[in-house]
Parts: sequence; C-alpha cells; structure tokens
Amino acid sequence: QVQLVESGGGLVQAGGSLRLSCAASGSIFSINAMGWYRQAPGKQRELVASITSGDSTNYADIVKGRFTISRDNTKNTVALQMNTLKPEDTAVYYCNAAVRSYRGTNNYWGQGTQVTVSS
Repeated sequence: QVQLVESGGGLVQAGGSLRLSCAASGSIFSINAMGWYRQAPGKQRELVASITSGDSTNYADIVKGRFTISRDNTKNTVALQMNTLKPEDTAVYYCNAAVRSYRGTNNYWGQGTQVTVSS
C-alpha cells in the first residue's frame, strides 16, 4: 500500500510564504510525475504545479513566479514553496504522485492540507 502524507499548511497573511511538503511511503518501486493540486470551496480541483522524475516542471499561470515545486527522489518527497501568497490562493492543497509498485503504476492522493491566506 502506498500513502502520501502532506504537511505545512496553515494561516498566513497576504504577501507571506508557506512551504508544503509531501512524503510518499509504502511499497514503492519508483515515482513518475508528482504534483500539487488545490481545491477552493465551490470550485473544481485544479493543478498548481507538477514535476517529472527528471525535474521538468509545469506551473499554472496564476502561480508562475510565486510558487516553486521541487522533489527529492532519494526520499520520495515533493515540496511546494509558496511566496507572495494572495487571498485567492486559499484552498485545500493535495499532493499527487504516479507511483510504480507491485500493483503497477497508479495515481495516489494525499489527504489534503488547508492553506488560508488572510487579506
């Protein structure tokens, strides 16, 4: 069984920073793409940023220049550094990973971590 556990959410004032972390554990052979998604109340879940096993990154336009995604393949972790936060960044943030295990390659999600940005 594979688990993703996020940490690092919280309450911050506009203009502030937060760093989210996600650790994958379990029977993992390798991890392909990893990413962060978010879902605000009443809205659909959306991609924030993703990173391949070769460290190629992709960002939603609304976070480009403010957020940075990174990963440590030796520890099966992915992080999201969020700077210059805005109230509209308020959402539950979810970690996602495409994990290859004895079950084949499957998509896994973390439980989510709340990020609240006050104005």
